[in-house]
Amino acid sequence: MGSKNKLKRFKENESFPNVIQPTRDEALNDFVWKGKWCDFFKNGNPLVLELGCGKGEYSVGLAKRNPGKNYVGIDIKGARFWRGAKSALEMDLPNVAFLRTQIELVDSLFAENEVDEIWITFPDPQIKYKRTKHRMTNPVFLNKYKQILKPDGYINLKTDSEFLHGYTLGILQGLGHEICYSNHDVYKNEGSPDEVLEIQTFYENQYLEKGKPITYLQFRFADI
Repeated sequence: MGSKNKLKRFKENESFPNVIQPTRDEALNDFVWKGKWCDFFKNGNPLVLELGCGKGEYSVGLAKRNPGKNYVGIDIKGARFWRGAKSALEMDLPNVAFLRTQIELVDSLFAENEVDEIWITFPDPQIKYKRTKHRMTNPVFLNKYKQILKPDGYINLKTDSEFLHGYTLGILQGLGHEICYSNHDVYKNEGSPDEVLEIQTFYENQYLEKGKPITYLQFRFADI
């Protein structure tokens, strides 16, 4: 993407009512919507996050399927989720917003037990050992999610990385958390939820064209 195109998208994001772009200082110090997301959406519907939302296809797709839930797509790359934000406005979807920030700040942006469900879709698996701390399902990140997620809330991981799928299973088992569903090839093996099969991202389509299996894992935290 050219720099001029990026700048244009950044500028458009500033005018979109469904895009929130706090500075790091604003995110860390009494973020305005923390604990008040029901005020942002003007209703008390369940709140669902997509972490690392990319172009926002999943956030928009879920919001379209489930008008009784509110969705927030989170990514640091605003020029990328511009597409999802623009599509949501064009489709008149009031139940989806986009938050430009780093995932590591998620527990500063949402209050304890404020979130009903989390989706993690096609994150960078960070395969090299020295990149372990950046894996979005490492214990440090899981602890952040646990703080903001309701006790019975689910986390969904959809990825083309068999490595990340297996790594996450091992971490969850080691920590004693509940694995609700696991599928190593959702389009070959039956049983995955419709939301997993019927919404496909730009990157997922690229992986499918290459014949890569798509994995899915749903889990929730044990009360420990």
